[in-house]
Amino acid sequence: TGDYIADGFVQPYSDTPMDNENVGEHIYMDIINNAEKYVYITTPYLILDNEFLTALQFAAKKGVDVRIITPHIPDKWYVYMIAWRYYPKLIEAGVKIYEYTPGFIHSKSFVSDDTTAVIGTINLDYRSFYLHYECACLLYNNSAVFDIKNDFTETMKISQQITMEDCKKQPLRQKIAGGILNIFAPLL
Repeated sequence: TGDYIADGFVQPYSDTPMDNENVGEHIYMDIINNAEKYVYITTPYLILDNEFLTALQFAAKKGVDVRIITPHIPDKWYVYMIAWRYYPKLIEAGVKIYEYTPGFIHSKSFVSDDTTAVIGTINLDYRSFYLHYECACLLYNNSAVFDIKNDFTETMKISQQITMEDCKKQPLRQKIAGGILNIFAPLL
């Protein structure tokens, strides 16, 4: 037999709208709430409910380095407008928002504190948490966590940081449209 060296913990999981267990949402929330140093998130869709918004804001306010990468070129214009609705609140709390400028980014990843990461199909939106069949893989104390962190930092280098000044420059009609579209967010 060959020698095998364990490399941390890897747990694939799935989520279904057919039960009352929101596994994907709970794992993301657990990572945010337990982060001590940083949480880096990549998501193509950023449609937050109040609980998620509060968790991200609180993490940043308690000194966790919270960074989120979203697409600069969206595949759905209306989802992009809704995401911009959250930017000022997140930035004000200390969350750093980046938009991937080369094009659309479709990856969904969380990485935190050099110990924990998730890669999978779960977006930060209502549909992924409550309506879709989703799957992901949780990694803990695994060397791949560093690969995911490195991918995030390399992606951040070719992304544009969104500032509060950028939020103020957003046309009023887009701000209003984002607010109205947010009402229909669970359907989008």
